[in-house]
Amino acid sequence: MIETEILQRVLATALQGGADFAEVFVEDVTRTGVSLDDGRVESLSSSRDQGAGIRVISGETTGFAHTADLSERSLLEAAQAAADVARKPEAGPVVVEIRAQASTPGPVAIKPSSVAKEEKVRLVRMADQFAREVSESITQVSARVGDSYRKILVANSQGLLASDEQTHTNFAVTCVAQADTGLQTGYESAGLSVGYELFESFNVEQMAKDAANRALTKLEASPAPSGTHVVVIGPGSGGVLFHEACGHGLEADLVKKGASAFTGRVGEMVASPLVTLVDDGTMAKEWGRFAIDDEGHPAKRNVLIEEGVLKDYMWDGNRAREQGRESSGNGRRQSYRHLPMVRMSNTYLAPGKSSPEEIIAGVEKGVYVAKLGGGQVNTATGNFVFGMTEAYLIENGKITSPLREGQLIGNGPKVLLNIDAVGNDFAMGPPGTCGKDGQGVPVGDGVPTLRIKELTIGGTAS
Repeated sequence: MIETEILQRVLATALQGGADFAEVFVEDVTRTGVSLDDGRVESLSSSRDQGAGIRVISGETTGFAHTADLSERSLLEAAQAAADVARKPEAGPVVVEIRAQASTPGPVAIKPSSVAKEEKVRLVRMADQFAREVSESITQVSARVGDSYRKILVANSQGLLASDEQTHTNFAVTCVAQADTGLQTGYESAGLSVGYELFESFNVEQMAKDAANRALTKLEASPAPSGTHVVVIGPGSGGVLFHEACGHGLEADLVKKGASAFTGRVGEMVASPLVTLVDDGTMAKEWGRFAIDDEGHPAKRNVLIEEGVLKDYMWDGNRAREQGRESSGNGRRQSYRHLPMVRMSNTYLAPGKSSPEEIIAGVEKGVYVAKLGGGQVNTATGNFVFGMTEAYLIENGKITSPLREGQLIGNGPKVLLNIDAVGNDFAMGPPGTCGKDGQGVPVGDGVPTLRIKELTIGGTAS
């Protein structure tokens, strides 16, 4: 993307003010998307964005500048601007040598650039057709297919030079069902860090019918019960609970600020012995997979909680340098215009030994949550609220009546301690975008079936 000699000169310029560390992050991203709503193709989009961000660190001070112009002159000007912020007195000239390090991008069988827009339009039209065939009560269908190809290069004053190529493809369909009881919505999505071979693993017809049937089921659903209940969360989408309720609290920048309920608790029993929580950027094909993070560090599999004991936090390069340790490969940024920060990749609860049937059979009365929606959490306290987008009653050890959407309300650290069964049916959930401090990055999460012996549900039934 940029010649090594130019990168070395840019880094030398960035260090001339006496800084401790300098970094160049270069990015080139191409995105396309097709969306359909109510039988009509609403948009055909295509975009490309490229540029470089230059970071200079001197003690506690960080200088940062970015440019969309990748010429040497513009890069040097950005380096000088960042260096001026972090300047120390009596600085002198610096020579920087960098050496390329090997990385292995994820394999892509069908590159998005090779797929015609007509084929992408056909996919969303198929979803519309199949969903409407399920029932005349399906009154509205929207569908979207999107893809991105991202190439990054990272060079820093410690001699690192690394690059990666990241491809993502995703598909989503939403259906609205209408009856005398009102309107209900069903949603289904899929996404992997692959090309259009995504559709060899996920069937558009099945996804459309699943979304339609989910909306139809809700038409006959009862109000969700209010109060404290035993809650069983199904495999896959329940992973968002761990992402939000405890994952963010295990990010080293929030820990340093004291904005985490897990600050200073490494080595303590913070969860049920059934809980092993992992963040893994190396998971093949998953949405949060990458070869290197956005600081050039190799992706890693990091065990955060092992059999209930807090083992470690997630680290970016800056926080790791402060502690004299290695980065865990969790330094990520939305684009070259942003500074990196500690972020999750693919975060999941490891499978246990119980069968899902055993877990449900052990509940006399409770709620089974098949799909969780979005939520919010206070990382300092661990308190959270999550939407239930598909849920059912459990009565006498069996899943029975569907429920309308309600909310799960609780505290992340308490939930970890209240997990009393973990299933052997692990699955990753749908693709996600994690927002933090105004930045969004692709993440994955997953769980097996699990049981929480006490959790508050905010519903409309008494």
